[in-house]
Formats: sequence, C-alpha cells, structure tokens
Amino acid sequence: MDTSDAFVGLDCTATGDRYAPDHAGRSDAGAPLDPVYDLDAVDPDALPTDPDSMWDYDALLPVPADRAVSASEGATPLLDADGLAAELGVGSVHLKDEGRNPTGSVLDRGLSAAVTMARAHDAELLALAAPGDAGQAAAAYAGRVDTDLYAYLPSRAPFPNKAMVNVHGADMRVVGGRYPDALDALDADLQRDWYSLGAFTTPYRHDAYRTLAYEVAAARDWTAPDAAVVAVGTGETLVGVARGFRDLHELGLTDRVPRCYAVQPEGCAPVVEAHDAGSEDLTPVEHPDTICGELEIPDPAGGSLALDALADTAGGAITVADEELLESAVALTQRLGTEVGATGGAAAAGAWALADRGDLSADDSVLVVNADAGVKTADVLRSHLMGQGV
Repeated sequence: MDTSDAFVGLDCTATGDRYAPDHAGRSDAGAPLDPVYDLDAVDPDALPTDPDSMWDYDALLPVPADRAVSASEGATPLLDADGLAAELGVGSVHLKDEGRNPTGSVLDRGLSAAVTMARAHDAELLALAAPGDAGQAAAAYAGRVDTDLYAYLPSRAPFPNKAMVNVHGADMRVVGGRYPDALDALDADLQRDWYSLGAFTTPYRHDAYRTLAYEVAAARDWTAPDAAVVAVGTGETLVGVARGFRDLHELGLTDRVPRCYAVQPEGCAPVVEAHDAGSEDLTPVEHPDTICGELEIPDPAGGSLALDALADTAGGAITVADEELLESAVALTQRLGTEVGATGGAAAAGAWALADRGDLSADDSVLVVNADAGVKTADVLRSHLMGQGV
C-alpha cells in the first residue's frame, strides 16, 4: 500500500495496540481504530493556506493526493456571520459551509477518504447503513471507481438522499423504521464479504474531518477559533475536528486548541447526557425522536471518542429543541444567503444556547459547522415556515 510519509499505522482506541496501515475494519478487541501520524515528518510551512481540495493536505492524510478518490471535496467557504456574533454577544462567528461539498454535506470528506482506502485494500464490495447523507456520499465515491455498493437507509431518510443513491448507481435497500433498523438489516441481510464504510468501522471517515480544522485555521492566518460548535450524530465530525486543531497546535501553527462543543437534539442526546452525568460510558436512547434524522443516532459508534474530545479541549455539550434547530437553520439561510440544513441549524441553535448559558464570552471567536445543505431537508424547513403561517 502506497501511504503518505507521515502515516505510521492504526491504534486501537481500547487497548492502544498498533496495527499496520493495511489493516481493515476494527481492532481485535472490537474497538474503533485511530490513524496515527508522525508529525515530525510534516513540514508545517508547506501546508497550503488556500487549498483547492481537502487532499491538498495529503501530508496529513493516509495516502498521497494522486491516489485519492476525489471529487474536489473540501475547500468550503468560511462565512462571516457578524449579525449572529452581535446577537450572541461574542467577538466573531464564522460558519464553515459544508453544504458546498460535491453531494452537499460534510460526509463527502469522510467518504472520499474511506472509499480511497477501500480501493487501496482492493475491496470488491462496499456497504454501509446511514441515516441519509453518508449513503448518498458513499454512492457518489463508489461510483467514481465503479465499485459495487450496498447502502441501507431507513425509510425516514430524506427523499433527496434516497433518490441520489440510485442516481449514483448504488444498490439501495430502504428499511422500515430508523437508523438502527437499517444497521440491523445490513448485518442480517448481506451475506457476501464486504468492506464496511460505516463510521468508526472504517477509521478513515473521522480521520478526514481533521481537514475541516486545517482549512478553518488556514483561512484565519493560522489562528484557531476560541470555540467550535458541532452538531453530533455518530460523533465522527466532532472527533475529527478536535483532532485536526490539535494537530495544528502540535505542529506549532496555532497557539491553542479551541474548546469544542457537542450539540444534540433534545429527543436524542446520548453524548450530552453522558457528558452532563460525568460518565465515560453512553447509555443508548431507548426512544429517539427528533425531526433531524442525521442526528437521530441513539447509540453512536463514536460516542466515547466524542466525550474524550470534549474533555481534551475543555469544551462542553448542550441540547436544543427541534423547533430551535429549524428556526436557526431558516434564520441563517435568510441572513447569509447560503443554505443551512437542519444539522447546521442544530449547531447554530447550540451556539445561541451556549451564549445564553455563559459558555461563550464577549471576546470569543466562534466556529459553527453547517454540516449539510438546506436542500437536503427543504421539506422540513418549509413545513416549519408553514407552521408559522409563512
């Protein structure tokens, strides 16, 4: 396997055991693996300040850019939300608009890396269960290398996700119910050997979100924000972003690692509940219920790692009501001229709630991640407006 100079292996998050770069799947202990890089092999002065794709940071990714399965994901805009900053009473707010990725979500970063490594492992069949966006992204990247993909989506996944999985040429199975039902169906139904693209089964999805942090700091002249607010479903985006900022600090490019905050809807908040209880273990939500399907993950595979990210960055966690996340998505869409989805609305609503709670100070620079484009949940956002008589 032709890996980057800095990529040294995969560490088990349970035991610390080191696995070779060509290992696939979880560890022998059944735990997620975490890619490890030798930062001494990276020249910080060579990292780009104006990337065209996340793969411009291939010095900190597992393979060189010329081996990547890419559709120019990353390099998304960092929008100045000065009106929101004034309302929150903070120094500045910037929105990282991941809706501008090829299939309209932050998941493109993770699935680009995951499919890249699947091809490096000569995988013939790829599969995953997903709430929606990850299925669409996986189909897009599998299609680029003409590799078979089975995508299991719950029936409540947004129609655009389901439609585009088929348009990209993947084999879709729609399973009645919610995300856990799709996950169970995948495990029960698929009999052939397959390479999993599931979050924290492949280690490369959460690894790829480090590039989001690189882009934010580079756009700010290698200055990290004081706080980063991320909506949490599987936990992969939060884990990757926190580690990306830590990389930059260890490389000497930034003088701090921002406090990272997890935001979850009130109806499905296992990470927030564990954080508030001071527990290292998550209790799965027995009856999850939120309008935002991307965040309705009752037993997140990366929950423990997300808690570690909050602790390591001296951050925190907060819940928001469905009504608040929808209102925030609409408000930012109207003010910024971009399209903020329900997941991004959750992050923005979380920033408001954190400011009200006193977690954000008057001098803070705040990053809010808009995880997907408003068109993904257009019907939900429109229904919210109709409920207000608009």
